[in-house]
Amino acid sequence: MFRRIGEVVVRRRGVVALVWLAVVVVGGVVGGSLMSRLETQFVGADRYESTQVLTRLDELAVTGGEIAVVTDGVAVDDPALTADATAVLDDIRAIDGVVAVVDPWSVPEPGLRSTDGEAGLIVVTIAGGLEDSDEIELAEEITHLAGEIDAPEVNVGGQIIIDEEFREAAERDLQRGEMIALPIAFVAMVFIFGGLRAAFMPLVVAATGVLTAMIVLFVATGVTSVSIFAVNVVTMLGIGLGIDYGLLVVSRFREERAAGRTVDDAVVETVATAGTTVMFSGLTVAVAMAGLFAFGDPMFTSFGIAGAGVVIACMAAAITLLPAALARFGARIRPAKASSADDGGFARLARFVQRRAVPVVVIVGLGLALLAVPFLGAEFRGGDARSLPRSSEAREVALTLAERFPSHGADPVVVVADAPADDPALVAFVDEIAASDLVAAVGLRPGFEGDVTVIDAVPLGESQGEIAQDLVDELRAAAPGFDVQVGGMAAQLMDAGDMISSRLPWALTMIVAATFVLLFLMTGSLAVPAKAVVMNVLSLGASFGALVWIFQDGNLSGILGFDPIGALDLWMPTLIFIFAFGLSMDYEVFLLSRIKEIHDRTGDNDESVAIGLQRTGRIITSAALLIVVVFAGFGAGEVLSIKQLGVGLAIAVIVDATIVRSLLVPATMRLLGEWNWWAPAPLRRFHDRFGLHEAPSSPAAVPGSEDEPERVLA
Repeated sequence: MFRRIGEVVVRRRGVVALVWLAVVVVGGVVGGSLMSRLETQFVGADRYESTQVLTRLDELAVTGGEIAVVTDGVAVDDPALTADATAVLDDIRAIDGVVAVVDPWSVPEPGLRSTDGEAGLIVVTIAGGLEDSDEIELAEEITHLAGEIDAPEVNVGGQIIIDEEFREAAERDLQRGEMIALPIAFVAMVFIFGGLRAAFMPLVVAATGVLTAMIVLFVATGVTSVSIFAVNVVTMLGIGLGIDYGLLVVSRFREERAAGRTVDDAVVETVATAGTTVMFSGLTVAVAMAGLFAFGDPMFTSFGIAGAGVVIACMAAAITLLPAALARFGARIRPAKASSADDGGFARLARFVQRRAVPVVVIVGLGLALLAVPFLGAEFRGGDARSLPRSSEAREVALTLAERFPSHGADPVVVVADAPADDPALVAFVDEIAASDLVAAVGLRPGFEGDVTVIDAVPLGESQGEIAQDLVDELRAAAPGFDVQVGGMAAQLMDAGDMISSRLPWALTMIVAATFVLLFLMTGSLAVPAKAVVMNVLSLGASFGALVWIFQDGNLSGILGFDPIGALDLWMPTLIFIFAFGLSMDYEVFLLSRIKEIHDRTGDNDESVAIGLQRTGRIITSAALLIVVVFAGFGAGEVLSIKQLGVGLAIAVIVDATIVRSLLVPATMRLLGEWNWWAPAPLRRFHDRFGLHEAPSSPAAVPGSEDEPERVLA
């Protein structure tokens, strides 16, 4: 099948290029308007109680968000400030769309003055039911007028502004990641391939895959909510995998040219062999990404769409567009150089490890397990203003409120009560909440009439801290005599955590089972897939331990440019596990395909591992280094959650490509010996009939050379 694809691509290279050009143009056009269609905040699945609260508030749409204005640097009671601020606030009240303005000069509430009396808090409530663009425009107008208050410092924040700053920061991180990763990757590929044209080819695959996935995201926004960070995921994975697949295909093409084939024949042979490997590798990664759909949560679903979409797009571009480009320009690409492949550095390392297999497995296995220990003490929080860059004004406002305005320092636990505000039972319930040791302040949200009352209970401590979560539990367990629903940021964190805990085993089971089946179809073995899963879990555990050490404990915060918040982003470990698991299996396919090919030919388990590692070591190492550069580029971003994702994936790939592939694989395969290739007789017969089998290597290749064309799975 792949040989026929190669023949069609060579024969119709112009048509293939034009089709992809049209796709890229469409991707560029829709990508320009995509950011405005994406979500910065997720309300979760409808089954969550916290989601139901948000839905009801949105349906009632009495009031919208709040804008917080903090004046600082001069006493709140200063006469000049009082007169100036009062005049400005009159102008703000006159803005169409402003529902209410509460300030420390017209309201005697002590909570609007900082504990030191040097800062004042103004809360501007806007109308509900506005479009996002109208809310942002209104917030900008309020911000502009607030800046006219004559105080040493005037900072403006609130959830509307926080959402917009997340959107802007995500775009900046996207641009920064591309600016760092692409030039470095291009220079590295020039050295790998020894020429500009060959180095440019993998970037074509990456760019095409990313722009094609933008179309997928654009379509998805018409069906479901898609996170704004899905674009970062598309770009991060698209550049990394596009370069990986492009590197494999171009390397194989250069080998075929070195074997004496014409350009067209070399392209056909490349698609028939390396194209099969790319297809199989892409499927293993896509299967891992599909595990995100098992959670049934809009956040995970959007990342699953992004991940699976960009993997399939890069895979398709690598086996169609790239061969078409090679057919057109391949004559100008330098063929590979032949060199000894059986006794190089990777083979010597493998033989060294094989002679010491037991101590290597024990020491490396225990080492990875110990590195994972910090993850046992991991704390989790949802993304909030603290995840914004240090330069963010909205982040500064949130920190100021937390430090100096106790009754406004945390996001409230929101209670929607099906009772009128003057109901004696509700009044008693509100008094009971106010008397709780967990509550800093309580109030009724204005504008609600009839049989619905909204209660805002501000917890002591952090918005998502233990006290806030205890308050959620306490309110959900209450029986005031009427129906209540409890939401807010702490409730959303708890609901999302419960969802992850309940759905994660199903997602992991699906991923592991699908990966196991794919690796069995490739190898015909039950031991190899099981061993691969165990080693991936060990390496990922070590990566999670490093995440806790860096981001939760704050080590390397100065180098990486962030302020630790004492917790990991709730979503990151699951996302990193699934993304990194797929990428690790990608490299597993590269390595196992060569080991199995040599073992089938020689029957020598140890030697097939050593030679297989030697013949794939360079390409796996190159691919891993390039993808680490990509992830590190996004790790240099401003948004803390994206920084965690980039750094976490970079660590996972480094551990996998070095410790696992170079040490654990040769050691464990030496210990298992021929049991590596064991399967029960019925499964062996099934594999013989339906499994993926080797394509014959090129007869023109130089036997034993490092550049001998691979016999990959067809």
